[in-house]
Amino acid sequence: MKTLVEEPATAQTSERASRCIARCRELAACTDVPGETTRTFLSPSMHRAHTLLSQWMRAAGMTVSVDAAGNLRGLFGAADTPRLLIGSHLDTIANAGAFDGVLGVVLGIALVEEIVLTSVSLPFAIEVIGFSEEEGVRFAKPFLGSLALIGELDAATLARTDRNGVSVEDAIRDFGLDPAELPSAILNNSSFGYLEFHIEQGPVLESEGHSLGVVDAIAGQTRMTLDFTGQANHAGTTPMGHLRRDALVAAAQWVVEVERYANECDGLVATVGKVETGTGAGNVIAGEFIATLDVRHARDEVRKVAVAHYLEYAEIAGAARGVSVSATTQLDQPAVPMDTALTELLAEAESNATGQPARKMTSGAGHDAMIVARRLPAAMLFLRSPGGLSHHPDESVLPADVEAAIKTGVEFLADLRDDSATRAELAAKAQARRKRARHA
Repeated sequence: MKTLVEEPATAQTSERASRCIARCRELAACTDVPGETTRTFLSPSMHRAHTLLSQWMRAAGMTVSVDAAGNLRGLFGAADTPRLLIGSHLDTIANAGAFDGVLGVVLGIALVEEIVLTSVSLPFAIEVIGFSEEEGVRFAKPFLGSLALIGELDAATLARTDRNGVSVEDAIRDFGLDPAELPSAILNNSSFGYLEFHIEQGPVLESEGHSLGVVDAIAGQTRMTLDFTGQANHAGTTPMGHLRRDALVAAAQWVVEVERYANECDGLVATVGKVETGTGAGNVIAGEFIATLDVRHARDEVRKVAVAHYLEYAEIAGAARGVSVSATTQLDQPAVPMDTALTELLAEAESNATGQPARKMTSGAGHDAMIVARRLPAAMLFLRSPGGLSHHPDESVLPADVEAAIKTGVEFLADLRDDSATRAELAAKAQARRKRARHA
């Protein structure tokens, strides 16, 4: 087994995990809404979050800066050497928990602290990034921070406004930054890889008794709205059968099929999350029924076949009752595989750190890693979410899982330090992706 450092005693390892958790909870108090954790893109509370994180970064020997998109960046090592990025987001949903996003940034700092503690020399620099925005709350547009990092924060996005009529560009200025400096926010050409720690935000790891999970892909998503249109009529005077054009019944048959098909297709998740009827009266046959559909899978071809089946079945269910069906697509996002070499390295590191085979899994939620992967080989490590709970004030992590994540990170850096061939392979991939982007 390769090691970066000699592991401290149990009391010390417990202390470093507890310190990470305490930092996350301290950051949770940086909020725009007293009594809850709400921190959106470049809102006033982000200044306080930056102050805390900057203090911890500088204490670990990092050079700290804030780019023009509001991303907090701490560099450990020489600026002119190859660099590994470790990051996640600092913004939250409304009334959030303490760990979604920020734990990944805090763990990045913790790994730098371990390097400093043991005076280990690495042949690459580490840049820890706290992305200013991932959730899409303030401007109904996610990933503003990571889009800026890869140079895709375009004019249309900068012109988007929040509910108060403030544009993204205005918000950048109000935070004391200059939108004209956005090109300098683009990742350094020496960057060769990206690692993100994140809570799972689901129940899988806990249900299987795993502390950690190595993400091998971020699922592709299709989000649609289906409109079933029949004929509203009197519930008491319209006989059952062919004289009824009940939109709700046609849709109900389709909803059951959505679940049935997904249950029989490995790895597919499909959800009808929001429904509404045209009348909502108990004595009226529903003339219209509107439903959302969310379909996700790690393989795009499987997802597309599922969507086609659902649309075909909706037509069949509607036609049997004289109900027409129309569909509108809001999102068709391809799956993003994580880099094979980095993922294998991370899986080996987890196995060495925990003494158990690594659990590979697909992320059903989107993350900054899927954006950064357009320019850099990327990998992700999930930490178990107790109760499967996230996007909730009671969101939590277990100290033992945080410690396992730190140990895995230490092993990962050791393997990356010793494997110059893999570093060269990653650098070549990163260069090729940047070249494709320039010519796109």
